[in-house]
Amino acid sequence: MHTIREIAEALGAEAAGDLDLTVSAAAEPGMAGPDDLAMAMSPKYAEGLADGSARAAMLWVGADWRALGLKAAIFSPRPRMAMAGVSRIMDKGQGYASGIHPSAVIDPTAELADDVAVGPLSVIGPRAKIGAGSIIGPHCVIGADVTLGTGAFLREMVSIGARAQVGDRFIAQPGARIGSDGFSFVTPELSGPEAARQSMKDQGDSNAQSWLRINSLGAVRIGNDVEVGANVTIDNGTVRDTEIGNGTKLDNQVHIGHNCRIGHDCLLCGQSGLSGSVDIGNYVVLGGQAGVVDNVFVGDRAIISGATKVLSNVPAGRVMMGYPAVRMDQHTEIYKAQRRLPRILRDVDALKKAVSKLGLSD
Repeated sequence: MHTIREIAEALGAEAAGDLDLTVSAAAEPGMAGPDDLAMAMSPKYAEGLADGSARAAMLWVGADWRALGLKAAIFSPRPRMAMAGVSRIMDKGQGYASGIHPSAVIDPTAELADDVAVGPLSVIGPRAKIGAGSIIGPHCVIGADVTLGTGAFLREMVSIGARAQVGDRFIAQPGARIGSDGFSFVTPELSGPEAARQSMKDQGDSNAQSWLRINSLGAVRIGNDVEVGANVTIDNGTVRDTEIGNGTKLDNQVHIGHNCRIGHDCLLCGQSGLSGSVDIGNYVVLGGQAGVVDNVFVGDRAIISGATKVLSNVPAGRVMMGYPAVRMDQHTEIYKAQRRLPRILRDVDALKKAVSKLGLSD
């Protein structure tokens, strides 16, 4: 249970009414009970308060909390920031036990801080180092020579391959795979895809060849305060490490190819993917299902909208959309023109018929 006063102080927010009123959870306004803090942070959401029985709510600055029938209120000028704070306070966690579960397998040469928790059936390899306050959930695998910083939190079935270097306060959601081998293969002679890329022509008569594996000699290096979602996959580098900068967040099912370098405080949304050797600057955002071809760079603060396919370098600050990616404003104009094409073609056909009747054709 938390008092309204405690929550407001933790958020650095203003509050009014009965500040000793206690709440135990956050809820949508229409579903909030008397022990919930209703998240009614705009007039639109506040309309739902009448359908619930909340006594306290998170409201927008200047809201008339008494008129809404509340006994207490917290006011936030930036609702999503308030939501971040409230969710952190109310999060009940996964209920993992402290200590090391007897079924965990830990190599004798691994180094774990005294307060590290390791869940059932997890495996920690030789010479791995796990920082203080870290929680390793059930069925996780941490490979040889991995370094994991302080305050790491690995959910169920996370795997981290050998030699990975991970910073402090790392969070990995279920099924994340870090340090798999890169998708690197080569043919003895110029392959069909290579020739097609050079010539831009069909390759139906190219020689059939088998693919030979290029082993991944590099590893993965991750900075501080990085979070990766469920089923994220990050490949090892071929020779140098794949790198992810401080504060970057990867959504579910994001794929990072071998040798990629991602700057700090980037946001890669669900199912977006980077081919090999892509350089991403700082503060870059990739929308869901966006893709970037290999060996290009995306500059600082660029925004790549959902489902966009980047086939060439992107300057800093550019907002891109479409396939192939172009500036968002240009893509919008192209889309408008494309929608007009059927009407334009009908007009052209009518003009051709009119000209033909005048006997002026040919």
